[in-house]
Amino acid sequence: MKGLILGVWRWVDERTQISRVVRATLTEYMVPANLNFWYTMGSLLIACFVIQIVTGILLLIYYVPETSKAFESVKFITSAVPFGWLIRRLHAMTANLFVLVLFLHMLSTLYMGSYKKPREIQWMTGVILFGLVLTEALSGYLLPWSQLSYWATTVATNAIGSIPKIGDMLVVWVRGTPKVSQFTLGRFFAMHVSLIPFTILMFIAIHLLFMRLTGISAPPGTDKSKVAKVPFFPHMVSEDLTSLFIFLAALTLLVFFFPQFAFPPDALEPANPLQTPAHIKPEWYFLANYQALKLVPNEFLGILLQLVVGVILFFLPFLDRSPERRPLKRPVFTTLVTLGLLAYIALAVWGHYS
Repeated sequence: MKGLILGVWRWVDERTQISRVVRATLTEYMVPANLNFWYTMGSLLIACFVIQIVTGILLLIYYVPETSKAFESVKFITSAVPFGWLIRRLHAMTANLFVLVLFLHMLSTLYMGSYKKPREIQWMTGVILFGLVLTEALSGYLLPWSQLSYWATTVATNAIGSIPKIGDMLVVWVRGTPKVSQFTLGRFFAMHVSLIPFTILMFIAIHLLFMRLTGISAPPGTDKSKVAKVPFFPHMVSEDLTSLFIFLAALTLLVFFFPQFAFPPDALEPANPLQTPAHIKPEWYFLANYQALKLVPNEFLGILLQLVVGVILFFLPFLDRSPERRPLKRPVFTTLVTLGLLAYIALAVWGHYS
């Protein structure tokens, strides 16, 4: 039997070159020996994406994308389907951690200057992925058809209406009707389960391809001629697994002991278009944007300023052309990034308590 299995394996390997691909990807792929914790963020993001796909498919088995049945189908999943409550909590909590790890990954890239030549395309695809993940989170927010999801989506899509001349037309185009309705749920459902995930997968492939072509950037200040190189497996894989186990422990803690983090009271009530809740606020990762729009007198101007920030981030490698990557050797840039981070946190906290 063993000889038969080995024979089949040799036959398959001879035609597919699997063993050669595995060696080139793992044991023969050399990386700097001084890579640290921050270089494991990418692997955590892939783990988040896989968890979201698996739990999302399981939720799709019972979810019904109709306004009259969506909330009840989610309630059925949570209360009647075996381990349905666990799958739903995992999906919701991982979505939050997905965004958090993505924030950390982008911040570490900014501070370490890893977006610079020759890694401009990696950075630009990363910024696109950041926008896609946030859009995926927003589209999934409506699907439970709860009070929170209905009114949060109403507020978020209302912002588009502030665009001069074409705002009202864009709102109808996004929602399908002037108000959030079955057509909106259908649009958001299609985006959430097919269009955006496949687009994310495509950009992940592009991102990883260019990472492989340009190589993993060593920490700032590393002398490339002197730094030792080690095989990706087992050295970097062991670092990735350590971070993954810590991540899974944090996810387990949130799922079992702090479910209210992802499910506030308004998320547990069915949507009522005739009753506006007293306080509707977006998820934590949109709180800073939400508060910034409240502070700017003109809503369109607030949206435009945020778009400008996004465009600057996208083209950052072409704006910051200095080869210097060490944070302390870039005091102006490091100060601006730190102030921006503190402002973002302050606006998010303000938005939460206002």
